[in-house]
Amino acid sequence: MVDRAVNARELVLGRIRAALGDTPTTTVGVAREHRPTGTAGDPDLLAHRLTDYRATVHRCAEDEVAQIIDGLLGGGRVVIPPGLPRHWLPDTVAPVVDENLTAAQIAALDGVVTAAAVAVAETGTIVLDAHPDQGRRIITLLPDVHVCVLRTEQIVADVPSALARLAPHRPLTWISGPSATSDIELNRVEGVHGPRNLHVVITGAPVEA
Repeated sequence: MVDRAVNARELVLGRIRAALGDTPTTTVGVAREHRPTGTAGDPDLLAHRLTDYRATVHRCAEDEVAQIIDGLLGGGRVVIPPGLPRHWLPDTVAPVVDENLTAAQIAALDGVVTAAAVAVAETGTIVLDAHPDQGRRIITLLPDVHVCVLRTEQIVADVPSALARLAPHRPLTWISGPSATSDIELNRVEGVHGPRNLHVVITGAPVEA
């Protein structure tokens, strides 16, 4: 039976070779009309996507960021990365700079405020890359409230445009809404592996130094 199978295969392949003869192999070009990278994103679309993911979006001018944070975390102790712009913080919060804080110290705080590297309007995703204004990944995972301040010029249209702005060797954290998971019955549970409350503050151009 094995010999018959081999012979049948050789017979078929032989007939194909005979039919092809000396016909040259040609390569057909495939049109690739990918969208160009670097396309600016729509802040309204980003806000819509984030809201869909149960994040809370705030739109304000640069000089109103502190007022937004006051309403969210006023009176609390807040962990911040070392490079966070201090003018974003109101006098009503007690900032605790992350200088290798332990997990227990971070978890005991009321919230975290960070900047972002880039945001993708199409997918409603915020990307952090551990720069000094964003800090270590752990500080955004343990507090119950994460306030992420995003400038409009950091919003791009799609993932390829975001990747073009990111350095691949940096530790990247991709965030789409608060931490959430579902069990087999699709019951949604928030806060399992990150903050239950994500607030994204979309603001304008940075303050001139």
